[in-house]
Amino acid sequence: MGTANATGWETSVPYAKPRILVVGCGGAGGNSVGRLHRLGIAGARTAVINTDRVHLDGIEADKKLLIGNGITRGMGTGGRPEIGERCAELADGEIRNLVMGQDLVFLTVGLGGGTGTGVAPHVAEIAAASGAVVIAIATTPFRVERGRIRTAQLGIQRLRTNCDSLIVLDNDRLLDLVPNLPVERAFSVMDILISEVIKGVTEAINLPSLINLDFNDVRTVLSEGGTSTILYGENSIHDPERVVEETLSNPLLDVDTKGARAALIHISSGPSLSLRTAFRVVDGITDKMRPDANVIFGVRMDPRHEDIIRVIAILTGVHAPSLEVPVEAISYTDADPEV
Repeated sequence: MGTANATGWETSVPYAKPRILVVGCGGAGGNSVGRLHRLGIAGARTAVINTDRVHLDGIEADKKLLIGNGITRGMGTGGRPEIGERCAELADGEIRNLVMGQDLVFLTVGLGGGTGTGVAPHVAEIAAASGAVVIAIATTPFRVERGRIRTAQLGIQRLRTNCDSLIVLDNDRLLDLVPNLPVERAFSVMDILISEVIKGVTEAINLPSLINLDFNDVRTVLSEGGTSTILYGENSIHDPERVVEETLSNPLLDVDTKGARAALIHISSGPSLSLRTAFRVVDGITDKMRPDANVIFGVRMDPRHEDIIRVIAILTGVHAPSLEVPVEAISYTDADPEV
């Protein structure tokens, strides 16, 4: 016996929403997930993986996983990614149980340290092998952290191998964007962007829209191959050109969209949004893409955004210098001369 949908038609297969999991790896990744969990996210579960028991205890998430207790005794990796990697390998079964059956897995991680850099690539590999679409959002160290930059670059290369999309946020850009803010508030700027990106993608495919997007639209765009990224922007409904500028030139992202091959664009705005305004936003975002680019867009009317347009865009085939730094195929131990 089938189930009846809203139109009265009977369907043989009940509708199932995509299963979405957001995983924070290490301290910085856990902080981002903790913030997202407090904000609430429709249709997704949250989890944090760490080797540091004290930090893990202070984070809010649906699931918390302490790994490597036999190696680190719950006191962290001391900034050594080879130890984080070993802890992840020993917790392979627990990580597999965590991500198994998920359709979409977001990873948040701060690269350059021990746990996040060592664990995130392992989680991505297991999630991808289980059939999930994997989107990772990683932050890189300040330039004054010196040796950690090389470790982070190696982490990027390992992580991108098993991710459908990898977004890299450079902490150094905070020095240009918010140099005079207190440290905690400055780092929250990065967390806000990460939260908005994850919430935007999740709600775009989970909440009903006037022009609807679904999970397979995400998979279709990401399957185009090449480097992909996610953009976020918002501004006045009366200034669509500024909305496009905000979306394409976020100061925390280092991405060139010229020649991109595919785009998934979702617009949220109030009921006064006109078709012409929505068209101008989509046209502006895709203007420098290839003429034959595959563009899919959706629109949701949201009374909370009466005079605002909010945009989430997934673009594939972009140029991202932060992902193209050549790093030799060396081990984490080789990357750190002090190990």
